[in-house]
Amino acid sequence: MDVYEAVASRRAVRRFSGRPIPRETLERVLSAAARSPSGANLQPWHVYVLTGAPLAELKKRTAERVAAGDPGDEREYQMYPPELKSPYRERRSAAAEQRYAALGISREDRRSREAAVAANWDCFGAPAALFCYIDRDMGPAQWADLGMYLQTVMLLLRAEGLHTCPQMAWSVYCRTVAEAVLPPPGLILFCGVSIGLEAPAACHDRIDRAPLTETVTFVDG
Repeated sequence: MDVYEAVASRRAVRRFSGRPIPRETLERVLSAAARSPSGANLQPWHVYVLTGAPLAELKKRTAERVAAGDPGDEREYQMYPPELKSPYRERRSAAAEQRYAALGISREDRRSREAAVAANWDCFGAPAALFCYIDRDMGPAQWADLGMYLQTVMLLLRAEGLHTCPQMAWSVYCRTVAEAVLPPPGLILFCGVSIGLEAPAACHDRIDRAPLTETVTFVDG
C-alpha cells in the first residue's frame, strides 16, 4: 500500500473485529512512527498501548461511569472553541448529520445517539487502544507535533491492513484511563486511538471534505 492509498483509505472506523493484533505489529508501527517530525526533536508524545485484560478492565470501569450518568472529569483542555464561527460550525454540523444518517439514526432519536457516543468508551470493540499523553508544560507547537505523530501512526497501521479511530472522547474520563496506565504526574491525556481490523458489518461512511479552493491558496509567480 503506497502513501496515497493509505491516506485515501484511512477513516475513523467505529466497529471493529475483536481479532487480536500481534504485539510485533504494534511495535513495528510505533518504532517507525518515532521518525515523525517534532520541533527541536522534542518528541513530546507519551504513549501507552492497552490490549487484552487491561483494556477490557478499562472498558468495564468506564462503561460503569457512563451507565451511572457520570458526566466525566474536569476537562484538561478545550476540544473546540465554545463559539465556532463559520465555516467550522457548518462543517461540524454536517459531519454529525452524515455520520448519524449513515448509522440510520434520526435527529430525534436521542437514545440511539447517546448509545453511539457511548460506544467510544468500548473502543468500538477494538482489541487494542493507544493513549497519547503530553506534558502539561508544552505549548501549541508541541500539541501540533502530537497530531503529526498520530497521523503517522494511523497511516502506518493502514499499511499493515489495520484501521483506527482517533478519540478525544477518552479525555472525558481521563482519570479512569490514568488508573489503568499510571502516567507520571504532569501529563495530560490528549486522546485515545482504537486499533483493529474492521468488522464486516462496519458502517462505511465517508465524511465529506471541503474543496481545495476553501482551504488552499496558491500564490504563483
